[in-house]
Amino acid sequence: MESEVFSANSGAIVVAHELKAPLSLMRQLALSLELEDSKEGVNEIGRQIAATSERALRQVEDMIKVARLDDALFEMEPVNPRVVCDDVVNELWKLFQFNRRELKVYYRNRRRLVIANPQLLYSVLYNFCINAMNYGGEDLPSEIIISDKSTDRIRVEVRDYGPAIPTKIWREIRKGLVGRPMDISMRPGSSGLGLYIAAKFTNYMNGKFGLVRHRDGTSFYVELNVSGQLSLV
Repeated sequence: MESEVFSANSGAIVVAHELKAPLSLMRQLALSLELEDSKEGVNEIGRQIAATSERALRQVEDMIKVARLDDALFEMEPVNPRVVCDDVVNELWKLFQFNRRELKVYYRNRRRLVIANPQLLYSVLYNFCINAMNYGGEDLPSEIIISDKSTDRIRVEVRDYGPAIPTKIWREIRKGLVGRPMDISMRPGSSGLGLYIAAKFTNYMNGKFGLVRHRDGTSFYVELNVSGQLSLV
């Protein structure tokens, strides 16, 4: 019982910290407006405030979805993961560009449709990409790869070049034990809340959430069941 309370408290602390961070940033940006003289500078700060608030709102909305997963509001249907991936990239490319990051996409899957919910899959990929953006550079682009894992599964993975994932967290994810938002101390820019959301949504879609540890980074992935419906896209 004591360990369960500790786990719940730890998760709550992670959530509070991650939601506090964008609020603190927006406050700092708002105060900097008073010191900015140029119209271009004011506009740029405004864009940063808007982008930060949008990401914070998305986290809140995702947490609401997590709380309502048991209400059966999110129907499963044949989904083309390439289309979802394109939508995520279209939303994030300006953010990557602003942070001097690059995001490359590789479509290697022959089977086109998976059984998923498009909203939940979008959130999974969005959270993976936001995490990856913190670990890379002009010479180390983040990568999205969609491939056939087997005859009945498609894998969508996002590769970054950040510090190694601690062994304890790696084992928890590999065993499907992500039951709370995790604090990943060795990757300070990584969102433990985002990974928790991705794990919950993947489980709802009857998929597999996991990661691969590389010598120079990590690939987070989701594997989903292939749909038997033919794709016309």
